[in-house]
Order: sequence, then structure tokens, then C-alpha cells
Amino acid sequence: MCLGIPGQIIEITNANHKLAIVNIGGVKRQVNIACIVDEQHPPEACIGDWVLVHVGFAMNRINEQEAVETLQLFQELAAAQAGIST
Repeated sequence: MCLGIPGQIIEITNANHKLAIVNIGGVKRQVNIACIVDEQHPPEACIGDWVLVHVGFAMNRINEQEAVETLQLFQELAAAQAGIST
């Protein structure tokens, strides 16, 4: 099982190599977007897309509502974990 983290593509850094900057909870990371681009959706069209990121790759696109809900769940899990360890 894999854990994909939602992030939003904010910049294409190298269209030829299919590299982009993704904002993941305020942290910006360069990821490979080869798995989500094709002739109908080239790299330049990906700006603003929400994606699931796993080990440096944008694995698939998701809608904004799903991304926000998932990020909220992660925050709730982190808060619960912090409460357990205190």
C-alpha cells in the first residue's frame, strides 16, 4: 500500500523532463509529473492541478475537495498523535 500526499502544482520547472513544483501543506517540492501528462493535458496545463504525490512522483490528479479533506484528516491525525505522546 502506498501513501500519496495531496499537493497543488504551482510551477512547471522543466516541461521536457516533466518536472514541476508542488505545494504540499506550505512546503514546496520538485516532483515528476510524467504519470499525469499526455497529449490532451500537457505539462503547462497542469498548473493549479491537485495531485497525489508519492516518492517524488505525481501519481494522479484529484479534485480540490478531495485534497482539502485529505489534508484536514492528516492534520487531525497529527493532533491526535501529539495528544497521545504528551
